[in-house]
Amino acid sequence: MEFSAQQIAAIIGGKVEGDPEAKVSGFGRIETATQGDIAFLANPKYEEYLYSTKASIVIINQDLQLEKKIEPALIRVPDPYSSFAALLSEYEKIKQQKLVGIQQPVFIHATAKLGENVFIGAFSYIGENVVIGDNVKIYPQVYLGNNVIVDRDSILFPGVKIYHNCIVGKSVCIHGGTVIGSDGFGFAPQLDGTFKKIPQIGNVVVEDYVEIGSNCSIDRSTIGSTIIKTGAKLDNLIQIAHNAEVGSNTVIAAQSGISGSTKIGKNVMIGGQAGLVGHLQIADGVKINAQSGVTKSIKAKNTAVTGTPAFEYTQALRSQILNRRLPELEKRIIELEKTISELQKEKQNE
Repeated sequence: MEFSAQQIAAIIGGKVEGDPEAKVSGFGRIETATQGDIAFLANPKYEEYLYSTKASIVIINQDLQLEKKIEPALIRVPDPYSSFAALLSEYEKIKQQKLVGIQQPVFIHATAKLGENVFIGAFSYIGENVVIGDNVKIYPQVYLGNNVIVDRDSILFPGVKIYHNCIVGKSVCIHGGTVIGSDGFGFAPQLDGTFKKIPQIGNVVVEDYVEIGSNCSIDRSTIGSTIIKTGAKLDNLIQIAHNAEVGSNTVIAAQSGISGSTKIGKNVMIGGQAGLVGHLQIADGVKINAQSGVTKSIKAKNTAVTGTPAFEYTQALRSQILNRRLPELEKRIIELEKTISELQKEKQNE
């Protein structure tokens, strides 16, 4: 696929400076791009490469003042990073539109309902009463259990497994190896020391515009639904336990774990390897630092926490400073004790 600077500018709402008919067919970093690539400049530390890049087109900030003449055509926009991201998204959409049809071998139950322009890759399994919306792309080796719903424009990459009765909204992207709807970790301790499994009869609901990374596990609820709400973004290797809720537009970085029945508000940011115990309430806009262990509910909106157990961010920083000063403080205490002892002796000798 080849596009001109003028066509790209129309897509991202930019203004062309230079040759509007400059053509590109690929993407590249500004420091390593070659002829026929489009690149972008968002970080000022890379500005030097603007004058040496081999890219045919570069997206730059509308206010950037050039120090000297350059070869590539420019597209000026208010936010180069966001514009480049939008362009990549459009490029992916065009590629996905070409994926249509059913490869063989696959298993599709006779009761399954398929929308228009659907793609189903080889070795996939589509169970009873599955409903697949228009323009859904199902890559090879995907499993959809009975009564699963996948709404329009969603993408399931290779090896995704969605167990029975789970629901996936529209424009959802789920990457390879992720399991949606496996049993929640529910076991009742018995008098003899064994554990009896509690049947998990709920489901998982993934709402619209969610993206889930590779090798995540989202457990079905015991009763009701485990819910990933609209616009949430999950990184790779994340565990979401039964009956948990992840709020809209919340982002969670890799290797984090959310325990059962914890409810996370909207616009929350959770750093990598953070862990949240069960039955907590996390308010809207909370920021949880990487590797934090959250053991209590956070009810104040827009709070930032860190540490294990996690507590308020600025207090945690003060504590870290005090910890580093402990040897010095210990020395001063010893000196003060010595001074007090000497003063006491002088008073006794009076």
